[in-house]
Amino acid sequence: QVQLVESGGGLVQAGGSLRLSCAASGRTFSMYAMGWFRQAPGKEREFVAGIRWSGGTTDYADSVKGRFTISRDNAENTLYLQMNSLKPEDTAVYYCAARIGILTTLEEGKRYDYWGRGTQVTVSS
Repeated sequence: QVQLVESGGGLVQAGGSLRLSCAASGRTFSMYAMGWFRQAPGKEREFVAGIRWSGGTTDYADSVKGRFTISRDNAENTLYLQMNSLKPEDTAVYYCAARIGILTTLEEGKRYDYWGRGTQVTVSS
């Protein structure tokens, strides 16, 4: 089992920044990849960014490329999402997720095994 707890969400004006964190505990040594997903009201959950725990290769949704940066601290078992130049359309609940087995693509949420409860990000115009 892997437990995930997100933090760092909040209310920010358009153009501002936020840094999300996701603390992982439990069988973290077995994690292959972690990702950030988001879900806005009335919309389906969508991929934001992902990272392979060993090696650190990353992938981003086109909508956040150049604005968001995913990173991880292996020693602290913590995942981060630095969000800059935030837009009102970034408003959503942000979830972190962990995958145990190998993933050929980081974008498929259904491939992840564990999920946090989410943290709300609200960007005002």
